[in-house]
Amino acid sequence: MGQSYNVAVIGAGAAGLVTARELQREGHRVTVFEKANKVGGTWLYDSRVESDLLGLDPNREIVHSSLYKSLRTNLPRQVMSFMDYPFVKRESGDRRPFPGHEEVLRFLQDFARDFGLMELIRFGHEVIRVELVDEVSHEWVVESRTRETESRWESKEEVFEAVVICNGKNTEPKVAEFPGRDTWPGLQMHSHNYRTPEQFKNKIVVLIGNGPSAKDILKEISPLAKQVHLAFRGSDIMLINLKIYDNAWPHSPIECAHEDGKVVFQDGSIVEAEVIIHCTGYKFHLPFLKSNGIVTVDDNRVGPLYKHIFPPSLAPWLSFVGINYRVSFYLPFDQNVSWELNVTSEQEVAVSSPNAMSHPSEFCSNALVFRVIELQAIWVAKVLSGKVKLPTQEAMAASVEEFYEQMEKAGLPKYHTHSLQNDEGEYVSWLAAQSDIRPPKSWEEIRFFSFVKGIFGHGENFRETWDVDKWIQEIESSD
Repeated sequence: MGQSYNVAVIGAGAAGLVTARELQREGHRVTVFEKANKVGGTWLYDSRVESDLLGLDPNREIVHSSLYKSLRTNLPRQVMSFMDYPFVKRESGDRRPFPGHEEVLRFLQDFARDFGLMELIRFGHEVIRVELVDEVSHEWVVESRTRETESRWESKEEVFEAVVICNGKNTEPKVAEFPGRDTWPGLQMHSHNYRTPEQFKNKIVVLIGNGPSAKDILKEISPLAKQVHLAFRGSDIMLINLKIYDNAWPHSPIECAHEDGKVVFQDGSIVEAEVIIHCTGYKFHLPFLKSNGIVTVDDNRVGPLYKHIFPPSLAPWLSFVGINYRVSFYLPFDQNVSWELNVTSEQEVAVSSPNAMSHPSEFCSNALVFRVIELQAIWVAKVLSGKVKLPTQEAMAASVEEFYEQMEKAGLPKYHTHSLQNDEGEYVSWLAAQSDIRPPKSWEEIRFFSFVKGIFGHGENFRETWDVDKWIQEIESSD
């Protein structure tokens, strides 16, 4: 048994749960702080929406979950398993390959129960401050509060030797900026506050964005809405087949909005809309972290973080698990390739590139699979126990700086810092090697390439038409 520390874990979603399990396995004393009254994090559906539907008011009561009622996974359940805890079909549950969010929540609840994690979790405890108070003894104060009555909170301070932040990244909306946004008279909302389609019946709606949320919301509201107009950039779009919709049209980004309700797009088209839905992603939000400016958030770059996990000067006593993500169908920046948006009269949007369809692995799913989070958690737990050594502070800082320089040379903005883009396989292999774990061949070489080919082969209805069990068998037989 290695060294044992008193560790605080912030959040009881997928990242917090698997982190708590790995810390406990390494003999650490673990306390998990969770604002909600159940495990699940972003997978805990909440029918409530925020008073400010765009999420701009800092004083609003924040609703953590971003789930809409009908949401299903865009990854098959087999890909969402942990290494030693498969996401199996339950007799009484949602047995579809791409299950609804309720089934994912049950999977996480079962995981917490089966590994005895529930007793580690303090439900209803919102963390309002995490602060380093002694650099020599690496002591952190974690201040949490619980609601005693509707208007009264009770706060408590506790000291821990290490803190792992697993608070998620799908709570603080990032909204589009354009002239006239704040004076436009119609209804504006972020997809964070979308739940059901009924309120959009007979409405003219503008959807900003091109990720999974935009696609799902388009599919859900189009049978009810009068018109749906999609506004997105041509530089990073995914293939969208609008032929199946008779009331949806593509546009370039919004140029401006007017007080008479008109929305003007950069391509010159004008729509008199009633609703604008921002499907534009989220901002990392760490209001509780007091690190004397050591860890900052700059244009969605949380840093400096070595391998997206450890701040070099605070490692290993502060770490982050689950901060990465994948850009939905991200098109890699390449100055030698000309990407352009083609909008045909048949309402079909396509990406033109010499190699667009010959390299389907360039397109990827907008999700960080649970096994990536699991490998991060294993590494953190083993580093704290002393079984795995980190490089020196100087070496970690140099690695982070080199990574930032590579991004700058490639023309990538800061907000792509934590996107794994096409590097997930390499990153997973690196993480596994740190803890002496060998991922299966299907994970390293086949899974995402095959997965994306499957999506393109089955179109918009891939969840219903794709034989995932057969796909899994083919992958396993190639191992």
